[in-house]
Amino acid sequence: MAAHEQTISDALQESVSVNGIENAPAPPAIPAADLRDPRQLYPRPPFEKQPQPWPGLASRMNPRPDHGEASYRGSGRLAGRKALITGGDSGIGRAAAIAFAREGADVAINYLPEEEPDARDVAELICDAGGKAARIPGDLRDEDFCKRLVSEAVDELGGLDILVNNAARQQARESILDITTEDLDWTFKTNLYALFWITKAAIPHLPPGSSIINTASITAFEPSKQLLDYSATKAAILNFTWCLAAQLASKGIRVNAVAPGPVWTPLQPSGGQTQEHLRVCPKTS
Repeated sequence: MAAHEQTISDALQESVSVNGIENAPAPPAIPAADLRDPRQLYPRPPFEKQPQPWPGLASRMNPRPDHGEASYRGSGRLAGRKALITGGDSGIGRAAAIAFAREGADVAINYLPEEEPDARDVAELICDAGGKAARIPGDLRDEDFCKRLVSEAVDELGGLDILVNNAARQQARESILDITTEDLDWTFKTNLYALFWITKAAIPHLPPGSSIINTASITAFEPSKQLLDYSATKAAILNFTWCLAAQLASKGIRVNAVAPGPVWTPLQPSGGQTQEHLRVCPKTS
């Protein structure tokens, strides 16, 4: 190497010396992350029989579902955002509410009046994360309420740029002969009509860059014979999502769906599956 040439390390050392910090202490060592077996982190089925009346409460389940209360750490990715989550008191909606709040968002949750104890817990977690929480109970089978839900969320949060259509009804029936017209109407209005009504009411409030997230299900692709009406609504949600995404792309609004498998939520012990199925199901997460 020629005498006038200088290595990168020499140049860095010269810069350190010039700035008078050549004796600065070394940065602290980063501790090694714990290596944990994911198969042993959480309880696994079979679980004890524990029927609950619809719609059920997470606080009465054994084991208690893990929504990330003790594990989720945010990094400000949703700072300043304003989200409305239906079914935000438990299950997937509760996990989303906790995550969104810890990422910096203000969150409004919808739930049935019977789910108030769980909803209060979620609101407290949102506030503990530094966000604003709005609790808006009501029955999504009512079109007028769905419109009010959006209006109240916008008023409470000061706007809206994330909509999570997550609430659902799931009741296991062995045969189509066991499903009444009332049952079918209840499931379709909760799972599909409400999604349509809420989304339609929300769109005028959503600025470019907003997101709509619909909760579908693996049953849209692999329907369970015990969940005929529920599976039909989840398949419809996928097509609704694809069509709406194409419609709103020009407005800069993203529309996506998630399709999870079985999740340990109050939906299951309150009639979403038979108690015997819950005991033997190996894939509940």
